[in-house]
Amino acid sequence: MSALPAPQLLVDGKLSGASDGATYPILNPATGAEIGQAPDATAADVDAAIAAARRAFDETDWSTDTELRVRCLRQLHEALLGEAEEFRALTTAEVGMPGFMMGAAGFDVPVASLKWVTDLAESYEFETDLGVAEPMGIPSRRTVRREAVGVVAAITPWNVPTQINLAKVGPALAAGCTVVLKPAPDTPWVAAELGRLVAEHTDIPAGVFNVVTPLSNEVAAQLTSDPRVDMVSFTGSTNTGRAIMAAAAPTLKRVFLELGGKSAAIALDDADVAAVAGATAFTACIHAGQGCAITTRLLVPRAKYDEAVQVAAATMESIGAKDPADPGAICGPVISQVQRDRVASYLRLAEEEGGTFATGGHVIEQDGYWIEPTVIAGLDNSSRLAQEEIFGPVLVVIPHDGDDDAVRIANDSAYGLSGSVDSGSLERAKAVAARIRTGTLAVNGGVWFSPDAPFGGYKQSGLGREMGVAGFEEYLETKTIAEPA
Repeated sequence: MSALPAPQLLVDGKLSGASDGATYPILNPATGAEIGQAPDATAADVDAAIAAARRAFDETDWSTDTELRVRCLRQLHEALLGEAEEFRALTTAEVGMPGFMMGAAGFDVPVASLKWVTDLAESYEFETDLGVAEPMGIPSRRTVRREAVGVVAAITPWNVPTQINLAKVGPALAAGCTVVLKPAPDTPWVAAELGRLVAEHTDIPAGVFNVVTPLSNEVAAQLTSDPRVDMVSFTGSTNTGRAIMAAAAPTLKRVFLELGGKSAAIALDDADVAAVAGATAFTACIHAGQGCAITTRLLVPRAKYDEAVQVAAATMESIGAKDPADPGAICGPVISQVQRDRVASYLRLAEEEGGTFATGGHVIEQDGYWIEPTVIAGLDNSSRLAQEEIFGPVLVVIPHDGDDDAVRIANDSAYGLSGSVDSGSLERAKAVAARIRTGTLAVNGGVWFSPDAPFGGYKQSGLGREMGVAGFEEYLETKTIAEPA
């Protein structure tokens, strides 16, 4: 990785440190060592970013000039491709994300998604003619216009930051909104680099895109309550999502929430259960299980339970936990000591609830923040391990007694984000999938993650959709205009 500039705030078109000069350390999850310092944005910095975004929306033609937006977003896309190697290396260092993920959610797919939403904005029909009708006997021509929501506060987590940053920023800017991006304090650098590319390589007007990196949640909370902000787009925990809804309620801001998950992988009795168990264990290890849509409950026919547990355990043992810079790494470290301790507390709880470790179950005592890939047997779906999001490389294997029981168990969750169904019969798998209350489902190995596919959850997994046309339209208001015919 060639040297990158130190992370800076982007406020009203200017790159700078925090207004009071304060910083905080950025740590490498694999070693625990400091790799840089991020500007600790003050309340005044956040206020200035909101003011700049408000001014840019109200006083420039950004929201109405589609041609300008398309040109600027194509410039950003080219800049990202031009610094792809640096972004990938920085992501591995800052996030602890294994290199193999850069070809998917780590970098390539989000950058492709930016191009996709730019193309969509270029061809999108922002105005629709409904024709002439005579409501209440008055001949009228009706037009429906789609207009930008306004100022968007984009608040993003640490697990796949470039993907989620671009999944919010891309469609918001393409729709004509102005944005204040607030990344997680664990991973501010990739967000700051996005701001630098905007400032140095695009014609995006000052104030249209801003990046602030406060360490304090209280400072960041300004974004959720300030009346100058029209929409909050948040990805993170369900508890934080509730707090954001409450903070946004007094001003009735639009709120998009992509929250937690406890997704189930269902193997029906005619499926290749060993193959499903191996694939699900592999998935639960990716990026140390730090993905909201990862299937962390494996539901298998009771008669094949022991086989599934053995295969899942053997798969995780073969994967292990490796340095994310290792080309063969699948499971790297978790993001921080706080997260390592949180996962460790769930491993202790698993034993208290009566579970057994088919493999793993312990913290790895070395520099950095490491957890053994873990398969837990002996628990049912009522256990906290099966009900609560852990965000670590932990898989719970649960027996079921047929299709109806599998559907019941899968739906017995506060969450509804993702899942999978496997069967020897595609039609049978699809029939079961139709009964699962989640926003995305993989049937017999199908892959739903792509720029044009909406992603989001049912129940306490969130509100709204990200990506696809639906994700773009989250950032649009609808206006109906009638004139005499």
